[in-house]
Amino acid sequence: MTDDRPNTDSGVCAVERIERNASGELVVTLAGRAEPYVGARVARCFPWSIPEAYVSVRSSEGKEIALLDSLEALDEASRRIAETELHGSVFQPRIRRVTAFRMEFGVAMVTAETDRGPVSFEIRQREDVRHLSPTRALLRDPDGNTYEVEDLDALDDYSRKHLQTYF
Repeated sequence: MTDDRPNTDSGVCAVERIERNASGELVVTLAGRAEPYVGARVARCFPWSIPEAYVSVRSSEGKEIALLDSLEALDEASRRIAETELHGSVFQPRIRRVTAFRMEFGVAMVTAETDRGPVSFEIRQREDVRHLSPTRALLRDPDGNTYEVEDLDALDDYSRKHLQTYF
């Protein structure tokens, strides 16, 4: 019988290898476990505050099977796969220009051009804005998607006028 508890030992990474199988699924091999986890996922535990540390490795059922203090604990091939997986799982376009802005019943409706194409989203409350610096922030919509304002001062006047309320 296999033990499905997280296999971490005083912060030491128990992940031996991360790879993809022929079907493109993530396969994670843990130290001391005969069978690898197929269909695993990786996710940042603190994506806003410390995105480069604490990565959760989860089974296909979503159960945490390992916790990495840092991706540096992985071999180079495994690290590249994990980084690609983390980057691909986050849709965080960078706002280049606000093209329309409307406030209705305290909800801001924003249409913007981003580095990934046009988007429309809502900002419902001040808690949906995460300040990273005096001119940089992440805006979160009701679906949990985030949009980055890299530098408020670098935006055009119209964009700055409507977004400065959130800074």
